[in-house]
Amino acid sequence: MKKSNALLFILVLLYINASTEWPTHTVCKEDNLEIYYKSCDPQQDFALSIDHCSDIATHTFNIRAAMVLGHSIKELYVKLDMIVNGKTVLTYSEMLCGPGHSKLIFCGKKKGEHLYYEGPVTLGIKEIPQGDYTLSAKLTNQDHVIVACADFTVKNYLDY
Repeated sequence: MKKSNALLFILVLLYINASTEWPTHTVCKEDNLEIYYKSCDPQQDFALSIDHCSDIATHTFNIRAAMVLGHSIKELYVKLDMIVNGKTVLTYSEMLCGPGHSKLIFCGKKKGEHLYYEGPVTLGIKEIPQGDYTLSAKLTNQDHVIVACADFTVKNYLDY
């Protein structure tokens, strides 16, 4: 019995190591709005959820996000690309953490610490663009190392 358990354990480890992609997660799915994400960092996945998909269009909404930090954050930069039909149509970047510039509660966290946030988020946009598109998000630190990375698939059929 012990040999079969050990064999099963080894097979599970080999399967996990052979997997090259993280699964696609559903952030929310309602009548006219669907949002999915997949981590594009081969080393780490993370958790993200939204209370109600329809709240996103109301400017401020509640989220829950969690991950174990793989790299320290002294400085943190975000780069967002909106991709439609395989072409980047919009790019946005901003410093989120830095000397005297800390927009987030986890600025200054160290490698190995757990990050957890539950609360309101404001996107600063009036509406989510209609259609099917990908939003690629990449967070990098002061060493230009990826802290978190995800590709979000958005399917929005809402009439504003």
